[in-house]
Amino acid sequence: MKVALKIWRYDGATGEKALREYEIEAPEEATLLDCLDIIKDRHDGTLAYRKSCRMMICGSCGMRMDGAAVLACKTRMAEIAASGHVPVISAMGNLPVLKDLVVDMTPFWQKIRAVKPWLDTGYVEPPEKEFVVPQAEMDVIHKESLCIMCGCCVSECNSMEADPDFLGPAALAKGFRFVGDPRDRATVERLQAYSDEHGIWDCTRCYFCNERCPKGVDPRDAIAKLGAEAMREGIDSDMGARHAKWFVTSAKTTGWLRETELVPKTQGVVRSLKEIGFAMSLLRRGKVPPPFPPHVAKDVDEARQLYELVEREGHEGARGIVQLEKPLARLERHEAGYEEAAARGPYGPGSFPKPYLPGENESTEEGAA
Repeated sequence: MKVALKIWRYDGATGEKALREYEIEAPEEATLLDCLDIIKDRHDGTLAYRKSCRMMICGSCGMRMDGAAVLACKTRMAEIAASGHVPVISAMGNLPVLKDLVVDMTPFWQKIRAVKPWLDTGYVEPPEKEFVVPQAEMDVIHKESLCIMCGCCVSECNSMEADPDFLGPAALAKGFRFVGDPRDRATVERLQAYSDEHGIWDCTRCYFCNERCPKGVDPRDAIAKLGAEAMREGIDSDMGARHAKWFVTSAKTTGWLRETELVPKTQGVVRSLKEIGFAMSLLRRGKVPPPFPPHVAKDVDEARQLYELVEREGHEGARGIVQLEKPLARLERHEAGYEEAAARGPYGPGSFPKPYLPGENESTEEGAA
């Protein structure tokens, strides 16, 4: 098949950048990495990129296709070539470019090291020759253990683009791999460190890291688990933690978010006073409801019962998020009988709707809905 690619060529020494187009002949089973190999071997030996295992294990060949991070060895080119589309290939984002498609991974590894990615057993000796952990307890960190350190999530992270000091999705996902490990004895210390400035609460929840992760690690979910664990341990000094805490309190007490109280509860009274001018402009435009008496939702008891149910069944912290992962995975795999049960819903029709799965039924009205 004929494959056309546009590749951003970059010279790290001079800073020169140019978009060059290549047209090659490639076998129908070719991946993006195969096409780059053909270009380098037969057309332009100066093209620079990383590769190693060719089997989606090492994470070396991370790069961008049309502005989105991919593993070159995983990306098949047949459909793209058949459509006539000419994709633009570039280096990953949020990392310094050294040459062409090769980025400097030093900042990436610095952040990984910052979360102390090793077990801290507190010098506790194992009861026998080794620690034996039930599989159910290790399932808690199954997804996070799949990370291959490719950097695709970091490439697409909006928070890192705005704040390069943000720990980032890969490092925080690695952090939860040890926070969730029952053998680790430094959970509180880790959560305190991860909750500092540029940590857990700097995530903007854009979910691009989940979307681009080639191994299903879902780093944003790992960050949510870290936040939930921090709250469970009472580590809530950060404004992001206070925001989340007040959100839950407001929903539990009145059934809705009391936005007029959100700023003082999150930022503190003194800092809120500095925003009086802005608040008054909102008030003049009718965008600030009267704070007293507080509006209480008609069915607020349902919100309170939900909160009590979570407490009673022990879903606090990361456990509540982890418990949802297996059912959602079973839905995604279309396991026999599970879709029918989901359609009925455990608490009545539609109470457990099937989640939207990209690529499925996108062309139908039902899928679009």
